Amino acid sequence: MAQKPSIPKGTRDFNPQEVAKRNYIFNTIRSKFEIFGFQPIETPSFENSDTLMGKYGEEGDRLIFKILNSGDYFKDLRKNDVKTAVRVSNFFGVYDKILRSINEDMNFEEVLIESINAYFEKEDEAFKDILKKTFTLFEKDFFNYEELNSVGKESVKQDAFLAFYNEYLETYSLNSNKITSSISEKALRYDLTVPFARYVVQHQNEIDFPFKRYQIQPVWRADRPQKGRFREFFQCDADVVGSDSLWQEVEFIQLYDAVFSALKLDGVTIKINNRKILSGIAEVIGAQDKLIDFTVALDKLDKIGEEKVKDEMRSKGISEEGIAKLQPLFTLKGDFGNQIEELKTILNTSEEGKKGIEELEFINKGIATLGLKTATLQLDVTLARGLNYYTGAIFEVAAPEGVKMGSIGGGGRYDDLTGIFGLKDMSGVGISFGLDRIALVLEDLGLFPETITNTVKVLFINFGEAEAMASMKAIKALREAGVSAELFPDNKKTIKQFNYANKRNIPYVILLGETEMANHTFTLKNMNTGDQQELSLEQLIAEVK
Repeated sequence: MAQKPSIPKGTRDFNPQEVAKRNYIFNTIRSKFEIFGFQPIETPSFENSDTLMGKYGEEGDRLIFKILNSGDYFKDLRKNDVKTAVRVSNFFGVYDKILRSINEDMNFEEVLIESINAYFEKEDEAFKDILKKTFTLFEKDFFNYEELNSVGKESVKQDAFLAFYNEYLETYSLNSNKITSSISEKALRYDLTVPFARYVVQHQNEIDFPFKRYQIQPVWRADRPQKGRFREFFQCDADVVGSDSLWQEVEFIQLYDAVFSALKLDGVTIKINNRKILSGIAEVIGAQDKLIDFTVALDKLDKIGEEKVKDEMRSKGISEEGIAKLQPLFTLKGDFGNQIEELKTILNTSEEGKKGIEELEFINKGIATLGLKTATLQLDVTLARGLNYYTGAIFEVAAPEGVKMGSIGGGGRYDDLTGIFGLKDMSGVGISFGLDRIALVLEDLGLFPETITNTVKVLFINFGEAEAMASMKAIKALREAGVSAELFPDNKKTIKQFNYANKRNIPYVILLGETEMANHTFTLKNMNTGDQQELSLEQLIAEVK
């Protein structure tokens, strides 16, 4: 039976129409990036694991796709596994059972575990676990049957086996990171920011700072697939490194506004917060050592509500007195200026918090003076974003009111991201556009232009070999004039060729038969109106161009 084709969960195929829509978004974002002075770079789809691990927090690390090592590594590891299987089977006196399980296509693991349990006359979960880790990493087909059969059946004393077992534990220590690193040295990139930081450090002598770059490439996350959340998706990032000027934050807000206005996606909300304010709040409530726990819980306010956020904070060891001091945050309302004034009252004892307020005031003043086309800037003190590297401004973009969708963009200031790769004091700030979610929002709101899916403008009907050759000459002239055109490849019934044009939404069909060839003309049919006209080649090009 033929295998039913499928793709991994969280990934998608895109048909020509969908690709055209995605390219429309790509091109719009790219054009604005370049107008704002950003330069394009690209980085590999996978990085060394140690480049990515530890940069996104515990939750982020769990979502990184790791790549198994390949080549001779597995060959050597499998040889070692064969030897291990032989030593264990000899010790337990179940060598014959192991061979029989292989020859009779029985479950190797089940036979081995059953024999071990019978030997010890009890179930030892820890011991079973280590054996499963040892013997089920690979399918049994890799075993060299001849090598197994050639091994003698001498019994192995218990102390010898225990010595081997302890050696195994000491070597691998059941340390998941150590085991992982031994079988996986590379990982698919989780985002574009950390690879960018690696790029900056690696190419620092070739870069003129401040360096403004944009990058449009796919990323991968082992997340739970759901609407608007995929395991493979594109990010569209713009970053500036080598400048701590707050004018960069002002520009990024304008960039968001420019892109979404160009996409006709009016009414998005650009939410902003500052990590220094979050640090100041943690300081005021006496939870400086629990900053990450505090911010992660606070970030969930919109999703789980005030009481559950407080419960989570209690579970992380934040005191009732501290939670009581947070109460004004849960009811903070009014415009940007009013919220800033309330924050000043809450943070009057925190120097870090005061600095965060000053930065927000500068950004708000800049945007108030310059103005935005269609977006709204909103202060959101619950905005935390789980990534560990933000140190200043934090951005998140929400779709227009009434559209059920997670954030469609986000970013922030990172004062020393390159420091993890040895380049200190390199401040940066950046934003990202969530292409896939933006596409879903545009689709839901019917905002894609109708013309973007028309890949071909003109189709020539195929009436036979001579007519097809004459059509190809005209098609060459049309293409040289910048008009997309093609010939229906087969001489089928005319009605089938017209149906093909309709299905592909091709706006013009050209009939070049014996009469037209004799008159050196072309019959042009408008597929939208049904109108037909007879034209010369020059007139045809002018009409459809």
